[in-house]
Amino acid sequence: MSILIDQDTSMLIIGITGKQGRIHCKHTLESGAKLLAGVAPGKGGQTVEGVPVFETVAEARATFPEIRAAMLLVPKQFVLEAALKALREGIELLVIVTEFVPVMDALKIVHEAKQLGAKIVGPNTIGVISPGKSKLGIMPDYIYGKGHIGIISRSGTLTHETASNLTFKGFGLSTCVGIGGDAIIGMDHADVMELFAQDDETDAIVIIGEIGGTSEEMAAAKIKEIGLKKPVCAYIAGMHAPENKRMGHAGAIVSGGMGTVKSKIAALEEAGVVICPTLGKIVEFISEYNARTGGRMQSLKPQID
Repeated sequence: MSILIDQDTSMLIIGITGKQGRIHCKHTLESGAKLLAGVAPGKGGQTVEGVPVFETVAEARATFPEIRAAMLLVPKQFVLEAALKALREGIELLVIVTEFVPVMDALKIVHEAKQLGAKIVGPNTIGVISPGKSKLGIMPDYIYGKGHIGIISRSGTLTHETASNLTFKGFGLSTCVGIGGDAIIGMDHADVMELFAQDDETDAIVIIGEIGGTSEEMAAAKIKEIGLKKPVCAYIAGMHAPENKRMGHAGAIVSGGMGTVKSKIAALEEAGVVICPTLGKIVEFISEYNARTGGRMQSLKPQID
């Protein structure tokens, strides 16, 4: 079991004929994911790495009705139209990799998804990976070992580093979800936390957050609401960021005392989450917990002693 995607997830790429679409089509196929089709208006009938290209999602699903998931790789000005069409044509999980999506466009997409009962990951995300099973994203899958630790993160770079650190020490991952760094996103930390709570393959959960927004505080509230018994640790980036200055991500801005590292840490600690001051402490936390419980989290052969 994993969350959001698994080895049976059939998917397509919207924008498959563009530069990034071609690159990630190749990488997605190499990962073993079930990429069955691509969509690119005006390019129907072509192929990319042997994957057939269709004019619309509806045409792709007419040929491959099992497709329910898609990755969107189109310029920001085309995201709204492409996303709404995909959702209305039966896509139930849409990963929006594109960054700098206008706020109002993102709001419309998230609202439409809620109305249709679909899930949005992103915008501005690396996507989702269940190592050894499937990926719907742009992450380098070779640094994501298969195992029993779930990661929920706003930062793609910090996700890569954490996954690599854990894998290098022999601790594999069940599913990693990059929720995206924009101010308006689809799934947040709390949404993913609830899924991990129900996942038999996830023994521990890592939260990677940053200043700005309330996603981490909502995750803390969700942990208390569901009475989560699984161990959770968290790293919050941006400890020394000045107020009212955006730091990297569109959502990483502290304003009016909200969204601070202090407020996030306080909420998470109250929910029983162990705060890690550095990414290295995440590995230490997992190592110590695994040693105490004799658990199955060290599912890979460590590459170092």
